[in-house]
Amino acid sequence: MDPHLVARGLRQTYDLGEEHLEVLRGIDLEVGRGEVIFLRGASGAGKSTLLYILAALERPRAGSVLFEGEDLLKLGRDRLARMRNRRMGFIFQSYHLLPELTALENVLLPSMLGGKRRENQARSLLDRVGLSGRLDHLPSQLSGGEQQRVAIARSLVNDPGILFADEPTGNLDAATGAGIIDLLLDIAREDRRTFVAVTHDPALAGRGDRQLFLRDGHLENGV
Repeated sequence: MDPHLVARGLRQTYDLGEEHLEVLRGIDLEVGRGEVIFLRGASGAGKSTLLYILAALERPRAGSVLFEGEDLLKLGRDRLARMRNRRMGFIFQSYHLLPELTALENVLLPSMLGGKRRENQARSLLDRVGLSGRLDHLPSQLSGGEQQRVAIARSLVNDPGILFADEPTGNLDAATGAGIIDLLLDIAREDRRTFVAVTHDPALAGRGDRQLFLRDGHLENGV
């Protein structure tokens, strides 16, 4: 399988006063292009830390992350920001919508930051996630599930090759969360986008191509 994302020797340590908490202890990982992977682990195991490092939102103490053949940890700040904006999409547990912007404006934001307003794309994506009738609504006028759908559309507006999701259903009830996951998996597989997500739900993780379990700072095959 063509590797889209490759991590080698990732280590992360946090200094807590005089204590040193070693969260990642030499993680090696290859993610194939178009592969759907779920990361699992106990609370505090470092799942989100690993995801953020893979997405170049956090720097490790040691190791390398290659995305589409480029070493992310060697890129300058501006070039890295452009890469994240244009070639990666992010979905978080909290929707991170700007409260003063409409659904359409929130979706448009990454394209505007990238220097190209993609309004037709934004409208099409909101229709795809079932919100064609809510374009002019503010986040306060949308349910939690609707806000997450806006966030999904926003993550796709620049047509990224890879999506990262950190507990994307964590703030939603079971039924709404199931709908969001169905939507995300449909999008990933229909578009053949690489998808790497953190979840605590073993049933959800079983729907991916692979699930990996983070334990004692190491990755194991999920069970």
